[in-house]
Amino acid sequence: MSRIHALDVSVVNKIAAGEVIERPANVVKELLENSLDALATRIEVDLEAGGGELIRIVDDGEGIHPDDLLLAVTAHATSKIASADDLFRVQTMGFRGEALASIAEVSRLRIRSRPPDAATDSSPMRERGVATGDPSLARRASLTGHEILSEFGQIAPPQPCGCPVGTQIEVRQLFANTPVRRKFLKSIGTEFAHITEHFTRIALAQPRLHLVLRHNGKVVFELPGTPQLLDRIRLLFGNELADNLIPVESESLGVRMWGYVGHPSVSKSTRKSQHLFLNGRWIQDRSLQHALTEAYRGLLMIGRQPISFLFLEVPAEIVDVNVHPTKSEVRFADGQALFRQLLSMLRTKFLSLNFESTMRLPPSGGFSAAGAGPRPRGVELHAWSPPATSTADGSSASNSLWGNVPRLPAELPRFGEAESQPVSDESEISNLKSQISEPAADLASFAISSAPPESPNGDAVETHASRVSHGELRAMQIRDTYIVVETDEGLTLIDQHALHERIVYEYLRPRVLNNAVESQRMLVPETVELTPKETALLLEYADVLNQLGLGVQEFGRQTVLVDRYPVMLKKANLPQLVRDLAEQLDQPENPPDRRDLLDSLLHMMSCKAAIKAGQRLSPEEIDSLLAQRHLIDDAHHCPHGRPTALVLTENELERQFGRLG
Repeated sequence: MSRIHALDVSVVNKIAAGEVIERPANVVKELLENSLDALATRIEVDLEAGGGELIRIVDDGEGIHPDDLLLAVTAHATSKIASADDLFRVQTMGFRGEALASIAEVSRLRIRSRPPDAATDSSPMRERGVATGDPSLARRASLTGHEILSEFGQIAPPQPCGCPVGTQIEVRQLFANTPVRRKFLKSIGTEFAHITEHFTRIALAQPRLHLVLRHNGKVVFELPGTPQLLDRIRLLFGNELADNLIPVESESLGVRMWGYVGHPSVSKSTRKSQHLFLNGRWIQDRSLQHALTEAYRGLLMIGRQPISFLFLEVPAEIVDVNVHPTKSEVRFADGQALFRQLLSMLRTKFLSLNFESTMRLPPSGGFSAAGAGPRPRGVELHAWSPPATSTADGSSASNSLWGNVPRLPAELPRFGEAESQPVSDESEISNLKSQISEPAADLASFAISSAPPESPNGDAVETHASRVSHGELRAMQIRDTYIVVETDEGLTLIDQHALHERIVYEYLRPRVLNNAVESQRMLVPETVELTPKETALLLEYADVLNQLGLGVQEFGRQTVLVDRYPVMLKKANLPQLVRDLAEQLDQPENPPDRRDLLDSLLHMMSCKAAIKAGQRLSPEEIDSLLAQRHLIDDAHHCPHGRPTALVLTENELERQFGRLG
């Protein structure tokens, strides 16, 4: 039987490192917070290989007293609390005293520090200067700092060194003595993206702080201190987002809330753009996130999340920050009061604003700008149709885009061919105007008389069964979203977006897997502003995007250059598409493999390319869509699993109307 025994200090520190130091980004976070607690006004961060080989953080703060250097790398030694009661009024970013000891155990650590009053009465150099009467030694003592080295937990005594006022910490070869931990680190780009995420949070929480971030010797961010939070947001997230933010502020019972929230026209598919800070500390709180979502209810589409930069200033006594190892979750004494205050602040602000959307006409021959108006009717469906042929009298050879004759999949035309044909004839323009000006014309063709229809010579027209055998089924569009089709079984109600999404997905999937997606190179590449993390993710998965027909290149620290796009997405909003792809790539800790990722991106791109709910279709476009329905294997569900059609049988209709006796 194994006996209970006390663990070695090294083992204890390694266990603590597993809780606090999960990846290089956690090291950067802990060291940045230490610099903030030291009242630094400038912090520089240097990284190599995504932080795996080197993390160097230099600040101009208060420094560490020479006599405290050894304690700084000792577990549970801190200057920030003295008793258990202090845990309930924490004013600093850190307080546990675990971070440096944990980092020292799993890396090569060097700390150099010099307080402003570095010359202490007990410093050896000063004592020597006093004993020998040499004033130069005393002066040199005032310019000397101290350093301490740790080789994977083996700590050497502090030694004098030359350094400026403040603290410099170097962490090299993180997890080199724990190869299993190092093995589970992600790629350099992914680890750097996590670091920029923590760096961004500190930069938002402390806009007056001068921050510099370098990676492999290249400056990624140079953020001068500013009293205006909006200036910092503009530098980090770009002008487009900053120009669409709404300032909010509220104060009640000693609690102040303030910051910026996004206009409903800008939103994300996840909550990752919801930044919440409590007394300068980035936190996550489900209750406050729910209040934010409730405030936007009715203003955003289902599945979209608002953007926010919100700051809470509350007395330290009414919040407990000692509930999570990384201090990212907190517990409030009265969370419901904060929920109500946040919800009331946002709703009151929204009621005073005019949220009417402004339509912008897309530039000719290019991608539409953000917020562009509705696309031409059925542009994607036209891309599937062959060019119309004319008879001798000038009439169309067929009333349907496909002539009601299903074509083999190999004969499907390429996306974008029909869209590339310019309108060069006044008759085409007049035809388009007549389609728009006569919305009721389609419905008139579906009117049913009480008597069986007859031909001009008095003979009865074809029966329903004969029409079915020839594939000539009557169909109509309702609410510009659904298509009602008369079938041999009764009625079928089709979701036009879901069906077309499945058709596009089935068309694209084999071409993506075979690297045969048709793409168009842009004469003038498009620049897209992103967050540093989104930029890193897009560049890391550039080969996957290339397989989808999208060419992405690096263009500055938080900008990508798009030089190629899939032809089928010619009318898409390219900047928004790229941002959505970046969000899709931002997976949890265990991202899917390449094939799963491709399939996930295919789902999203098929949705973007498909006709939308609320988009009116001409009878020819409806016929074309229905003809394509029979060319795919699974026309019953869209790629997301929603049904594409509901069937109401003739028997059910008769039963509902009481015709079965």
